[in-house]
Amino acid sequence: MGAAFDGKVCVVTGGGTGIGAEIARLFAAEGYRVVVSGRRRQPLDQVAAEIDGLAVCADVSDEDQVRALFAACDEAYGRLDVVVNNAAVRGPVMTIEDMDAAGWDEAMAINVTGVALCIKHAVPLLKRNGGSIINISSVSGLRGKATRSPYSARKFALNGLTRAVAFEVGADGIRVNAICPGGVTGERFVTSQAMRAKVLGTTAEALIRTQYEEPSALKRLVEPGEVAQAALFLASDSASAITGELLVVDCGRI
Repeated sequence: MGAAFDGKVCVVTGGGTGIGAEIARLFAAEGYRVVVSGRRRQPLDQVAAEIDGLAVCADVSDEDQVRALFAACDEAYGRLDVVVNNAAVRGPVMTIEDMDAAGWDEAMAINVTGVALCIKHAVPLLKRNGGSIINISSVSGLRGKATRSPYSARKFALNGLTRAVAFEVGADGIRVNAICPGGVTGERFVTSQAMRAKVLGTTAEALIRTQYEEPSALKRLVEPGEVAQAALFLASDSASAITGELLVVDCGRI
């Protein structure tokens, strides 16, 4: 895809670690100028230095901070072409009977309201030249999972938001899609599975093997870079007729 992206600008929330960092690196390598955002300064600065990008600290659940994020992008680069809404928190891992309401509220504020706020403040910039909004969802937004009701609920909500907004902004040349990864390698995934295993009375290794690797067509987990490649495709002209879609990237597990 290469030179087709030279001079274009992308904002990646949750861009300091994991999937977000991989997306930032790939987009920068393909010619994008990238703004990475998140709540922790150190990982953001590290990624931004690596890709010659811009780091902006922002909590996406705070509208003033979201407004400042997109204002900083506009001031630095004068345009916006792609937004990747990746910022998220794990939320409670427990049965519904043991639900922690505070944890539920925090997860919804960041993973659903935060995405909506980013879209709200990105759209005026995207309207100038058209562009792409890519929401990082999950296969848990397509099928529920025991002990992860808060996570599933917010990902189902995110998928609904994706499809609704696609119809609002399509006439402005803005496409809106979601990627639904499943079982992506990394520290966050391992920690989540360890927490689930404790609740379910098994081991993380057994859970990963029986619920992720063995049921998948490819018999393995997803790599963060594979999610990044899917995001790059959705941002490209190769996906020019694709909007309101939920792209599953899970090695053929659901």
